[in-house]
Amino acid sequence: MYFTGIIIAISTFLIIGFFHPIVIKAEYYTGTRLWWLFLLVGLASVAAALFIENAMVSAVIGVFGASSLWAIGELFAQKKRVEKGWFPKNPKRLGEYREIDKNETLCPVHHRRSIYAVEE
Repeated sequence: MYFTGIIIAISTFLIIGFFHPIVIKAEYYTGTRLWWLFLLVGLASVAAALFIENAMVSAVIGVFGASSLWAIGELFAQKKRVEKGWFPKNPKRLGEYREIDKNETLCPVHHRRSIYAVEE
């Protein structure tokens, strides 16, 4: 039996689960200021994965790097979730948040109404 695929799948699941609270805590304590740290870690991990001969280790490091890069977008989306009131604001950084329309999309690139907007 070959367990490589299962090990990579479980590792991917755990890595994604690891990044979820990291993004929430990073936004709460530092806002979006540390996005560049996720970029550096992600690029370094993806680059390192290219030079690792062991396929399983390379895949897990690559998934870690890709998840770190994905976390950049999630960090900015998390800020919008906080502005919508879905997560608590850090009282020490209240000036960094803006009022947001509850129907605005969470996409960090687009600043318009969500396709799921509710008409009032």
